[in-house]
Amino acid sequence: MKKIYLYFVLIISCFATFGQTGGNNTYEFLNLPYSARVAALGTNFMAANDKDLSLAIANPSIIDENLHNKISLSFVDYFADANYGMAAYSHTFKKVGSFTTALQFITYGRFLQADETGQTYGNFTGSEYALTLGWGRKLDKHFLMGANLKMIYSQLEKYNSFGLAVDVAGSYYHEKTGFMATVLFKNIGRQLDTYIPGNREPLPFEIQLSLSQKFNTLPLRYNIVYNHIEKFNLTYSDPSKSTVDPISGDTIRVGKFEQFTDKLMRHFVLGVEFYPVKRFYISLGYNYQRRREMRTDVKKGIVGFSFGFGVNVYKFRISYAWAKYHLGAAPNTFTISTNLTDLFAKKQAK
Repeated sequence: MKKIYLYFVLIISCFATFGQTGGNNTYEFLNLPYSARVAALGTNFMAANDKDLSLAIANPSIIDENLHNKISLSFVDYFADANYGMAAYSHTFKKVGSFTTALQFITYGRFLQADETGQTYGNFTGSEYALTLGWGRKLDKHFLMGANLKMIYSQLEKYNSFGLAVDVAGSYYHEKTGFMATVLFKNIGRQLDTYIPGNREPLPFEIQLSLSQKFNTLPLRYNIVYNHIEKFNLTYSDPSKSTVDPISGDTIRVGKFEQFTDKLMRHFVLGVEFYPVKRFYISLGYNYQRRREMRTDVKKGIVGFSFGFGVNVYKFRISYAWAKYHLGAAPNTFTISTNLTDLFAKKQAK
């Protein structure tokens, strides 16, 4: 192919929310955080059962009648000219169950098409979409389950691909104590139609665990996510990192305990939500792997940290998140949700 894709590849490389593991698969946009509330916690998945439709897109086990007729819209001002977002709706049928439908998308902007000599041939674009149908069910007082079916379409310049994927989630929820634990099997599927004939790429399959606790006596909730249960070693060889001491010339050795601790911590994302007043919250998150892989030795800054807030105004829940992926620009995530039944309900006559 005689095209210059460098700019395009640089944007794609930012998708690896969980580091270099993301470069091994196709449809990596599925791993992006589509909820501002989740993005503020530094992750893309959260165990919480508090009638938030934006959380159900990644965690289908919380889909129930409490989400009936709710709508949620998200938009992310991503890197360079890339933007992504989501539109979701939930409905409960009395004899069938509770369902959600969502459209996730990402657009990469316009790129200059050129060959190796610098001759230009106009512009090209790229975009990807996932149409999701979700279903959830409460098994008993404490156990929940749900699943998402995703139909995926990708168009990058003249190359197209189509795939199918399924998410399966199971949760334990104790309403009185505010504790919840969710195990998520994500992106189980296959690329049906490949970009190039004969070159089938794997989907970003992952197993995640999320634990959350909202306290009755404190205006606080913590959220802990353990990513990639199916793979322990998430490290990789970075050619830009020197393994030789510049002064002595000796090889820099890392102890076994330090190596083990580093590998273990790359799985964890820690987050906390504060509720200082009613109808308002503040979120803080820390993603160890993001900080480890995206910081520089010269300047670390606050890479890997994220924050956000949310407020209920009238009949709308509005959320915002700012996440520091690297020393450059940081994405801004906006989510707005409402219940259509409440929004268009007629005022009762006095």
